[in-house]
Amino acid sequence: MAHAATKHAHSKPTPELAQHLIGIAALARPSPMLPVPAGPFLFGTKHADDTPYGLSTQFDDTEVPQHRVWLDTYEIDRDEVSLGEYLAFLAQQNVPPSDELQKLIWHVITVHSVSDETLARWPALYVTWPEARDFCSAAGKRLPTEAEWEKAARGTDGGLFPWGNTAPTSKLAMFGQHHVHEIPILAPVDALDEGRSPFGLHHMAGNVAEWVQDWFGPDYYAYMPEKNPPGPSTGRYRSVRGGSWKSKTVMLRTPTRSGSEPMKRAATVGFRCAHTPAPTAP
Repeated sequence: MAHAATKHAHSKPTPELAQHLIGIAALARPSPMLPVPAGPFLFGTKHADDTPYGLSTQFDDTEVPQHRVWLDTYEIDRDEVSLGEYLAFLAQQNVPPSDELQKLIWHVITVHSVSDETLARWPALYVTWPEARDFCSAAGKRLPTEAEWEKAARGTDGGLFPWGNTAPTSKLAMFGQHHVHEIPILAPVDALDEGRSPFGLHHMAGNVAEWVQDWFGPDYYAYMPEKNPPGPSTGRYRSVRGGSWKSKTVMLRTPTRSGSEPMKRAATVGFRCAHTPAPTAP
């Protein structure tokens, strides 16, 4: 069932900004979807108590113990949903962008001379979890589960990062950035080919962190099923994965987990969509 876009009392953009919003949305290009075949993968991290702290040590105990989990086949967006796509969706729903996003877009256009073409290829940001869900639903897709996200990010054999086990660099991920006015420092959604995951996805580490379907269960790994884990049935926070343009290296690890209140908007959080293919006839 498709959900109506979550309505909020957002300010109507000025005529000047409205023209840019229309222009950015007109440049929207959807991401191709890539298949992830059915099969097992290593989910989470083996608990380490006495080894020196390193990238293979758990960030915290929410990502332990490690399981071999089976997932049915699914498809997932190669790229994060772009700002152009998100603005086009809001326009179709007749919902103006949030005040935070309007302010950011106007600032980077007028102060930093960022073009509509550049903004259209930014990842969507300042997105709530319900908006991410509604966007995917309107496209005939859904948010990936946390397990689906992690398998697509690390492959089947437990890679620490999408590209392998080496620490990130600027050629692999957009991370560790700082701007004195908190202006996001972002890469295009289809950039940094060297940092792609084993299944070919961009920015599964850095750029924007990503909403997933699951409620965030701090102890879920202790009791989750070994096949197609759906996440906890309830919670306070929704899971967010992958780290962002601001993140330190440890947050870019594929097993590192975090969560956020579903209605929170942040310059560091976007999303991508997944899809369950129809069964093929025998």
